[in-house]
Amino acid sequence: MTETTTHTTAAFTPPTRFAVPGRIEVAGEVAARWQTATLTEIRRETPRASTFRFAVPGWAGHLPGQHLMLRLTAEDGYAAQRHYSLASAPDDSGHIELTLDHVEDGEVSGWFHRVARPGDRIEVRGPLSGFFAWPGDRPALLLGAGSGVVPLMSMVRHHRERALTVPLRMLVSARSPEELIYARELGAETTPVFTRSAPAGTPVGRMTAAHLAPLLSDPPTGGWEAYVCGSNSFAEHASRLLVAAGQPVERIRIERFG
Repeated sequence: MTETTTHTTAAFTPPTRFAVPGRIEVAGEVAARWQTATLTEIRRETPRASTFRFAVPGWAGHLPGQHLMLRLTAEDGYAAQRHYSLASAPDDSGHIELTLDHVEDGEVSGWFHRVARPGDRIEVRGPLSGFFAWPGDRPALLLGAGSGVVPLMSMVRHHRERALTVPLRMLVSARSPEELIYARELGAETTPVFTRSAPAGTPVGRMTAAHLAPLLSDPPTGGWEAYVCGSNSFAEHASRLLVAAGQPVERIRIERFG
């Protein structure tokens, strides 16, 4: 997922050092350094999306929802840089994961999907941005579409691995079950919405107020912090649904791409 635009609120101001209680502290000077990442594994998620796992010995940790800068450098010195959301939950393994769509004519995604093999090395810098990060300290309502599910899945994985009791729910939109990224991992916390084709008995169409109603009509104590990630059109549609259903505007965090 390529991160291009964010929408700020006054509800939460991240500190200059991000932390997950008991383990991760990331100083700004660490995140500013380029580090070598070695590709160790490639997993196919859908016909057009794959997860790429990297070993990064100097990785200082991250928060679910953060992203990094990735740099590819050709033999002639030409370099291409992209922002990608982190898909993995924070842990001590020294590994991170990115899930990339194969974009038509995409310079970087094309290299990953057609050329990259385990053992290849790239450069990464991060983690970056605290605005869309979820430390796991408040109820989280996640809305994503397509590859917008990537940073949200980092939050879901973090919630599971830490056995957090704070409420977390996710609505994720995909064109069809075959194009639903992480389909094998999704559990009871997730409601899929299919816009083109769906299993028998499942409605087909865009995310609607009816999908949000059960969650917003009876919110958890303290209310939801909503995280929306997807294309510009999805982000606008989903945020309008949230506001119409009573979600405070200042408690909606949006990350857009495309």
